[in-house]
Amino acid sequence: MPFREINSKMIEAQVIPGQRLFSQRGAMLAYRGDVTFTPNITGGQGGLMSMIGRRVAGEATPLMTVEGSGTVMFGHGGHHIQVIALTGDTLYVEADRLLAFDGTLEQGTMFMGSQGGVMGMVRGQVTGQGLFTTTLRGHGSVAVMAHGGVIELPITPGRPVHVDPQAYVAHHGDVRNKLSTALGWRDMVGRGSGEAFQLELSGSGAVYVQASEEKL
Repeated sequence: MPFREINSKMIEAQVIPGQRLFSQRGAMLAYRGDVTFTPNITGGQGGLMSMIGRRVAGEATPLMTVEGSGTVMFGHGGHHIQVIALTGDTLYVEADRLLAFDGTLEQGTMFMGSQGGVMGMVRGQVTGQGLFTTTLRGHGSVAVMAHGGVIELPITPGRPVHVDPQAYVAHHGDVRNKLSTALGWRDMVGRGSGEAFQLELSGSGAVYVQASEEKL
């Protein structure tokens, strides 16, 4: 894993010759060694098709290619950072939550409606995150940003997890999602905001939930 957590809001990445990282532009805080930072326009490991997919999807958060030999410290906006290790599976995450990730990971874009049908499309409208999400697949690590810290909740067959759509950060594994009404549970606890929805995730994997309903 190239990322080391310095504290809850900063990570350090080891940059090795012949390997590369991708990071959100403006996320570099400091570095040591002979390291270069180059604007990336090809969509990472996914190449041209990944770039086209991200443009069509509106997932066009600018990236930098980080190469050379040394160490780089990353952070952005004082957001909490969670490092997620992938071992061949796929991570689904909104593009603006990506802080940095291994260059070995294949990047793509997925239409959320294809996972949850009409409800998947409704989820995009409710969360304001759009109908598409970024995918990262392979072996490597990803650093994502969130408000107030992140907890990883396992998803196991027969035991779905229900999440406030505004608190959702990312998920991985063989997971399906759908949006369901929450029967006014927000109003019952005195925090009614007109959002009577829950995001239900079922299957086998994990979901990452932030300790806040704020968007980045």
